Amino acid sequence: MSLFSTETVTFETPIAMLIACHDRVRQYADLTLKLAQHLIKEGVDAKAQDAATGILRYFNVAAPLHHDDEDLDLFPLLSQYGDAELQAIIASTSAEHETLGLLWQEVRGYLIPLAAGQGGSLPLALASEFSKRYPAHADLEENRIYPSAELLLDAPTLAAIGQNMANRRIQSSEKAL
Repeated sequence: MSLFSTETVTFETPIAMLIACHDRVRQYADLTLKLAQHLIKEGVDAKAQDAATGILRYFNVAAPLHHDDEDLDLFPLLSQYGDAELQAIIASTSAEHETLGLLWQEVRGYLIPLAAGQGGSLPLALASEFSKRYPAHADLEENRIYPSAELLLDAPTLAAIGQNMANRRIQSSEKAL
């Protein structure tokens, strides 16, 4: 049985938690495309407003925490213990977080008025790009980086990563208050 089974996803299983987060990334990225298609057919309605609100909530809060989990905890450790190929993949993947963040800011600009019930639109081409790039990024991490964690990191190190992930969310929720 893999140490990273997603049957029981807690911060005690940080890689499984990251994969579960990727599942939500895929869900909300797909919802972004569906929202753009819905707006073309149905216009701005309560369903569109609810979808925009959900997408905003996820990508404004959870996605940045997820990137921090990788960029501040997992990736530095894997780079330290990995070979040159893994280090290069991690460097390019981490750099892509900034590019994806900029893409998110563009999408976000369209979602804010939609979520607020002020009307608006979401360009289909932009939503399509967003719905493809985020899942492709997640797939790359899951297929090329995460498997190395099981090989290179011991249980206490993984436990420390999980604790950092949990603490990051506690701090984030405290700031929100």
